[in-house]
Amino acid sequence: MSAPHSRPPRSVRSPKSSDTPFSDDGETADPSSQKLQKVLAAAGFGSRREMEEWISNGRVSVNGEIATLGTRITEADRVLADRRPVRWPFSLALPRVLIYHKPEGEIVSRDDPGARQTVFENLPKIKNGKWIAIGRLDFNTEGLLIFTSDGELANRLMHPSFAVEREYAVRIMGELTREHMQQLTSGIELDDGLARFERIMEEGGDNSNRWYRVVIREGRNREIRRMFAEVGMMVSRLIRVRFGVVNLPARVKRGKMMELDVKQIVTLLKWAGMPVPDVLPQTRPQDKRR
Repeated sequence: MSAPHSRPPRSVRSPKSSDTPFSDDGETADPSSQKLQKVLAAAGFGSRREMEEWISNGRVSVNGEIATLGTRITEADRVLADRRPVRWPFSLALPRVLIYHKPEGEIVSRDDPGARQTVFENLPKIKNGKWIAIGRLDFNTEGLLIFTSDGELANRLMHPSFAVEREYAVRIMGELTREHMQQLTSGIELDDGLARFERIMEEGGDNSNRWYRVVIREGRNREIRRMFAEVGMMVSRLIRVRFGVVNLPARVKRGKMMELDVKQIVTLLKWAGMPVPDVLPQTRPQDKRR
């Protein structure tokens, strides 16, 4: 049986008052300086977490000295990342954002010792940076993956403190009772802490297979499967259909991708509380291929 569906949602929906609001870093230091990892992420070298690892591993220098975590820089500083100069300040540009419908059997990693297929293999080329995956899906889970060229946007959407909603279609073998649903929304104690669904909705089914929609605000490893296992149910299919205000369109089939247009990216940036460039491109080369 295929996943239940209603009218296909827009790729990026307008924010509602119930959506998670975003705030800035809360920094109170000299406004003319910026955290080094934040600048590197905004320059497209990777996510902020990756840049913290680069700094810890001695791959970044400031004015000829190996940088350390906590370093702040100004326009006068000379920064090298992996011996490549970092141009800063840089003019604010619109990031690229890509929706990918991950099928089962692919991993969200650039390298795999087992030589399994990765989600990065078929992504389009990108200049002066790389695609950064926003969150992960395990090997046996399909659905929405978002990629961006902007490490700061990736950090905003992934950081646990922002608690972005993730919505999944879940097929289980069996049927939940009201008591089960109450347990799952009140909280299930897992080996790595308490986990709970924000909402759970019945979506029908037949015979022994039943579909549910669940909303959760975190992304621990195999968390949804483990939660259902705690109430005696085995997940037979798991599909992510929404991440924040970004939906998986019905027309983006398994293994296919779609790049967001200028209007959709602006909506996403505003929802994430990030600055929008003053001058927006009318068209981009990638928009012509949509």
